[in-house]
Amino acid sequence: MSRRRIVPLVALSVAVFAPSLQAQGHEHPAGAPDRLGTVHFQTSCAPAVAPQFDRGIALLHSFEFAASVREFEGVLAADSSCAMAWWGIARSRWGNPMVPNIRPASALQRGWEAVEAAQRVAGSATDRERGYIAAVALLYQDPGRDQRARLLAYEEAMAALAAMYPDDTEARIFHAISVVGTASPSDKSYANQLRAGAMLEQLFRDNPDHPGLAHYIIHSYDVPALAERAQAAAERYADIAPAAAHALHMPSHTFTRVGMWDQSIRTNLRSMAVAEQQESLAEALHAADYAVYAYLQLGQDSAAFAILHRLPELAARFDPAAITGAAPGSAGIFALAAMPARYVLERGAWQEAARLTAASTAYPYAEAMTWFAKALGAARTGELTVAQAAVDTLAAIQARLAQSREDYWAEQVAIQQLGAAAWLDLASGRGELALQRMREAATREAATEKSAVSPGPLAPALELLGDMLLELDKPADARKAYEASLAREPERRRSFEGLRRATQR
Repeated sequence: MSRRRIVPLVALSVAVFAPSLQAQGHEHPAGAPDRLGTVHFQTSCAPAVAPQFDRGIALLHSFEFAASVREFEGVLAADSSCAMAWWGIARSRWGNPMVPNIRPASALQRGWEAVEAAQRVAGSATDRERGYIAAVALLYQDPGRDQRARLLAYEEAMAALAAMYPDDTEARIFHAISVVGTASPSDKSYANQLRAGAMLEQLFRDNPDHPGLAHYIIHSYDVPALAERAQAAAERYADIAPAAAHALHMPSHTFTRVGMWDQSIRTNLRSMAVAEQQESLAEALHAADYAVYAYLQLGQDSAAFAILHRLPELAARFDPAAITGAAPGSAGIFALAAMPARYVLERGAWQEAARLTAASTAYPYAEAMTWFAKALGAARTGELTVAQAAVDTLAAIQARLAQSREDYWAEQVAIQQLGAAAWLDLASGRGELALQRMREAATREAATEKSAVSPGPLAPALELLGDMLLELDKPADARKAYEASLAREPERRRSFEGLRRATQR
């Protein structure tokens, strides 16, 4: 997607909002300029480069991938024989190890080039270091092989390395996050997350200033059933590494899961400020999406709109192809689509939702956010032709994702398409079919988990089911749906309002 395509998307989306809402300014306290936490990674590289190497590792642990690559390149400039610096570059090129997105061929190629460079100079490396290099190679070699198979091979290699060198804290950390990375989104026992979380918590007790440990505990428990386990780490992480925009944002994953909206807003505004200072626009947009979501849960619609008011200016500076902060370009594109859609759906502004305009991007699941909101808005306002076109578009997007083996996102869009079709059925007088489809969407959504790219679904399927049951004058059933929705997505304003209406009736 070119930079020119983003601004019209945001402008068209923002144009549908009520003109009476005015932008509001916010104070954005900046992070400390240098604090990234305390990390030491033993290598056989020249002793003089050790501090810079450790800084690269600290940045890597906070997912500041572009900055970590620069640090490792600086190490190589001073010690060209440092094989582990090439390993660090390869590990950085993979990006977030706990998201299911299929890596594009260009990223795999850059990562493999770093692996090959590490292998060329690995003769002077230690056996332990060669183990790290061999493990990361498994992520990149044979790129035609299924990505999950490569992730499982990497996890097995890191498990062996951590067992061989039990005193190597870093090996144990990288092994733990590989366990999270291979967790199935449909496994509701959360066996991998609990196993990894226990490993990380044990290390965190002995290394309380380590940025990666606080960060990865949050990721390990980033599901509603486990989120409270991450609260201590979430409250610490921003203070451990305030120089990293992602470290300032990441606590909001836990705050969102437990409904701590004020805390989420504060930490995301800090993250946005640091990310903009560092020109990490994808990270700034990612944090903005979480902040908008939190504002809307508090009913602070004008504050949410103040962020949306800035989107055209941020989009004009945003280059999706640039590798800057923790969030990839795809996260920025997702946020640009998600925020306008959230703003209309959370407020029940159905006519505004029906007028949203989607842009064609390289990330169909981001486009689906707009089409889902548009479908719901059109169905609720009786614009059945518009709703049908949006439902059909969601079906086409789902097919594209399935064909490209984006299995996770294919299922998420399938759930959206089911929900949108259900509301179209209801608007067309097919109440029983509408309920059948809406219940199926709720069941399928409950069988999976949200992606870390999003603070939550645009409209939880259980919440939509509650709305539909109220429309069909089934308040007792609606109450059960809202209660189930709140158990999964705590403190959601629309679910609470629906529960109140169902109880009154």
